[in-house]
Amino acid sequence: MTNPLTTHTQTPQTLSESQIAQLYTLYQTYYGGTTPELFRRDLQEKDQILILQDNQTPIGFTTLKIIHSQHQNQPIRAIFSGDTIIHHQYWGSQTLPLAWCELVGKIQAQQPRIPLYWLLIVKGDRTYRYLNVFSKQYYPNRKTPTPPEIQSLMNQLARERFGAHYLPERGIVHYPQSQGHLKARWHNSAAGRNPEAQFFAEKNPHYQQGDELVCLTLLDAGNLKSFALRGFLAGQAAQQQAACGV
Repeated sequence: MTNPLTTHTQTPQTLSESQIAQLYTLYQTYYGGTTPELFRRDLQEKDQILILQDNQTPIGFTTLKIIHSQHQNQPIRAIFSGDTIIHHQYWGSQTLPLAWCELVGKIQAQQPRIPLYWLLIVKGDRTYRYLNVFSKQYYPNRKTPTPPEIQSLMNQLARERFGAHYLPERGIVHYPQSQGHLKARWHNSAAGRNPEAQFFAEKNPHYQQGDELVCLTLLDAGNLKSFALRGFLAGQAAQQQAACGV
């Protein structure tokens, strides 16, 4: 059976006013603590947006920014994920996550010798659980302490990105006023039965007020599980073919 869902990537700066309005309507269905101005400002500072559509109607999206930095005198890159939304009628669809894995595979292949990390700030357990679906090693992790060198990198990237709003002793990004939080009706009622969700709630007890947990994982073929790896390798191959003019 043909999957009616499609994805496409573009720069947020090329979105039309009507597209932005559609995306904001979708976003505010699920998140409080936002305004059109805040949404637009956050959107415009990202490098790419990946949009999920059903017969040309946007039903989901995710944004990202590519960060170039140095850590311990070595160049590194990080993909910072911004807002991610999928209409609740499509929860369980893997079209957007797979397309995201393909996209980051392309990005990794552009500079394959420079480590590429996924910097994710998480305000809901459903998003946190993607780390366990995608990655073999990710942090913070309920099964193992965060290695000092990884914690150092997390602290550096979070400070560079969020300044004084990052609280390293808690691993949390905290704003005096919420910059966007999941509305109560969309909280996961079954979260208490999932160990990953329980761990997230322990690490970020005030997520319902907009606190965000800083997370990190290495985007590398050796660290990705089968589902994510399939998309990642497809993206790498596509980028390599494009570079060769195939």
